Amino acid sequence: MTRKYTITILTVLALLIALPRNGEARTLLKSICRLKGQEEATIQGMGLVVGLQGTGDGGNFLPTIRAVATMLQKMHNPIGERGPLELKDAKNVALVMVSATIPAAGARQGDVLECTVSSIGSAKSIEKGILITTPLMGPQLGDPRVYALAQGPIQLDNPKIKTAAKIYRGARLEEDFNNPFVKDGKITLVLNKNHADFQVAQDVAELIDSQLSFYSKNGQLARALDQVNIEVQVPPQYYDDVVKFVAEVMSLPMLEPQTGSRVVINERAGSIVISGDVEIGAVAVTHKNMVIEMAGEPPVGNRFVPVDTATTPSAKLKNLVEALNGLKVPADDIIVIIKGIERDGKLHATLIVE
Repeated sequence: MTRKYTITILTVLALLIALPRNGEARTLLKSICRLKGQEEATIQGMGLVVGLQGTGDGGNFLPTIRAVATMLQKMHNPIGERGPLELKDAKNVALVMVSATIPAAGARQGDVLECTVSSIGSAKSIEKGILITTPLMGPQLGDPRVYALAQGPIQLDNPKIKTAAKIYRGARLEEDFNNPFVKDGKITLVLNKNHADFQVAQDVAELIDSQLSFYSKNGQLARALDQVNIEVQVPPQYYDDVVKFVAEVMSLPMLEPQTGSRVVINERAGSIVISGDVEIGAVAVTHKNMVIEMAGEPPVGNRFVPVDTATTPSAKLKNLVEALNGLKVPADDIIVIIKGIERDGKLHATLIVE
């Protein structure tokens, strides 16, 4: 016989178990934003992986044959009168795309980076191959400068995927890669995506002005441009030492930003993260052998009595999840229920499914 549960989430319980807040949490400004201009960049180029055991592109893939012919010519060993036909049996070579990521803080000549190697031809596998010296250019398309040279034995990240690999410390920078962060005497703070909010941007601007206003004649240094960007004027005193000013700004303490409530679900891991007191509107859900009722007021005849009969706030999602966990409901079923509540418009938070 199928056992049927009826779960009633009462707002009065949420009021009774709510914990008082002893103090506001604080964080540093650099924990919620970064400097514009300090972004990662990708440099890339096309190269050849050699030393394969008959798993390369073969003579039918003409781009690889042309690349091999060009390489031989540059090494003063051009192909003969038969042209590309001489390379028709070259199955130990594969044409690949090579890329490396420059850190957000930039990098200096001589630094070595990890690079990614991916086959772009018909190779079956590039396992145990060796990348010959490959120039990496970019990050802007059409930029002819060579920023790094990549080479070395490749290693598969995933044994099941034999056409993509990495070379650890395989790319050596040939030029400095600087990321300027000052423009027209101003710096721009960029809020992290999880803190992007108009009110948060305004709070950051007001914080900077309240703490550093003595640097400005009119008392204003910062201005929120939108929900992501805050523009800050560099005071004349710091024109020759912008780094010190940036350090002072980014180390300012502020109250932890109060963005909109979110529910983050990772379906693969079966995890549910609930921020704040996420509320649920009055709704009834039937799922498998469960009937879930959520309402602001306790049902007639219920043994729980509200503390304040004039107050009937919404039910809390965390109470629902705790009740379902208490009944050993699988995470997959809990996720389905939350999705259904969100589709019905009764989940008073932003649902993020990863």
